[in-house]
Amino acid sequence: METRLARLYAKGDLRIETAPVAVPGPGEVLLKMAAAGICGSDLHYYQDGGFGPVRVREPMIPGHEASGTVELAGEGVTLKTGTLVAVNPSQPCGACEYCEIGMPIHCLEMRFMGSAMRLPHEQGMFRDWLVVPARQCVEAGPATTPAEAACSEPLSVCLHAASRAPGIAGKKVLITGAGPIGSLMVAVASHFEASEIVVTDLADAALARAKAMGASRTTNVARDAVSLTEYQAGKGYFDLVFECSAAAPAIHSAIAAVRPRGTIVQVGVSGDVPIPLNAIVGKELHIHGTQRFHEEFAVAVDLISRRKIDVRPIISHNLPLEEAVTAFEIAGDRSLACKVQLTFPSV
Repeated sequence: METRLARLYAKGDLRIETAPVAVPGPGEVLLKMAAAGICGSDLHYYQDGGFGPVRVREPMIPGHEASGTVELAGEGVTLKTGTLVAVNPSQPCGACEYCEIGMPIHCLEMRFMGSAMRLPHEQGMFRDWLVVPARQCVEAGPATTPAEAACSEPLSVCLHAASRAPGIAGKKVLITGAGPIGSLMVAVASHFEASEIVVTDLADAALARAKAMGASRTTNVARDAVSLTEYQAGKGYFDLVFECSAAAPAIHSAIAAVRPRGTIVQVGVSGDVPIPLNAIVGKELHIHGTQRFHEEFAVAVDLISRRKIDVRPIISHNLPLEEAVTAFEIAGDRSLACKVQLTFPSV
């Protein structure tokens, strides 16, 4: 048996190829892949050959946010054939010093599907067929679509970011950047009953999606940056900021708009960015980083399955695997796309 797959060789060099598929062993399942989202890191691999020190050094299959249906279960697996599952791409070792103290996100031997951080690279999920340990599969609800289930991974990122804040209920929240993560962050802040959610971005299409996800107010800072100054009066307005853009101007405006002893959770990732330390010190701000997720993955699948968080507004495009290059090009156009997903029709 063979599978088609999308393999990245270098910047801009994504090829559709075929490869053999193994038979699932004990504790494994063979999945017929259904939907897989293109993440910002996938885009960086395609557009730039990597991000920061993380570079594509050998051929790699991207893709770490996906869903599929169980085709064949190995020995000891209880998942039934035909079950739709979301696949958790995170594989902490369970034995290192951080895993042992309950911090598997910081596992020293972390394996994360579709990642070039390690060598050999961890292969991802942009393929028709995938054999994966059953423990990485979380069953989706019966009314859940594959496209929704494939959003479990980015929603998990946002749920973990929310856990880094000292409570959201009743807080005035600013979210900077309304891409897929920013828009899902809006939904999470709304789910946890923020009193007000203001969202900034450079693109009207992104802000429209943020509004659909629950934003109280949106501002296009490319056209109306001056409107943010009202939030900077009296040492700031917001209790909490989720900074999802990693853009220096957005970080500066967030620091100016948050209240003394307020919290900024840095969700977006970039290289070195200059920040006003005097303002951070003077306002006694709490700055928290956030990365990945662990127990939040199962929570995300449950929230999506029950539509407690409706991810459908962020899904802008779906294209078949054979059109992966086109899908990546569309995903790179923020005026056009939000969450672009590949689909895996039978051939």
